[in-house]
Amino acid sequence: MLTLDNVSTGYDATNVLQGVSITANPGELTVVLGANGSGKTTLFRTISGLMRVRAGSITYEGRQLQRARPNAIVKAGIAHCPEGRHLFGKMSVEKNLRLGSYPHRNRSRTEEAYAEVLDMFPVLKEKAKQPAGSLSGGQQQMVAIGRALMSDPSLLILDEPSMGLAPIVVEQVLESVAQINRNGIGVLLSEQNAKASLAIAHRGYVLAEGRIVLADDASRLLDNPEVQAAYLGL
Repeated sequence: MLTLDNVSTGYDATNVLQGVSITANPGELTVVLGANGSGKTTLFRTISGLMRVRAGSITYEGRQLQRARPNAIVKAGIAHCPEGRHLFGKMSVEKNLRLGSYPHRNRSRTEEAYAEVLDMFPVLKEKAKQPAGSLSGGQQQMVAIGRALMSDPSLLILDEPSMGLAPIVVEQVLESVAQINRNGIGVLLSEQNAKASLAIAHRGYVLAEGRIVLADDASRLLDNPEVQAAYLGL
């Protein structure tokens, strides 16, 4: 279980997150909704150790993480797939994927993880030797998610995985996210497509101006008039 208790952080003298408390249960898909600038990316960077926690605590599977370094957080079982993919465009798809396996000391487990990623995203098999930068946006997102999976996480953090993708590709990416979750990996997701993400989630939070303003089961958030008006266009 991932638990954030009254977490605050920010940049310079400004707090972006202000007393945020969330829980992501083991094996569940939890979605965080919010407008641009609401603090979703800051939230995920803070969980991943890329930003310093100014107040509050972060606990994962009983371990305090608010002072842990990013590599220790990955080894604890949390993998972060950031917004924008951040691939090495001139490197092959295979090399990009294998970069995610650095926590593994066991070569056989690395090979197993690589095979599992290719099973999850079969289109990458035929493109494994191609430069990652030559792939379509949707295929590059598959590489980014696959690279995160190579660390063998128990919790996968995905920041806006469908950003900039065509609607049909968005469906494919979110179905892959749902399949990852069905395979037993917990997912913490921020997503601009609120309706589609709530449809595959167990629980959801709404973040506004750095604060959690709504929290409920995903099905109830879909029916919530405030959420419908703000994010579903209803």
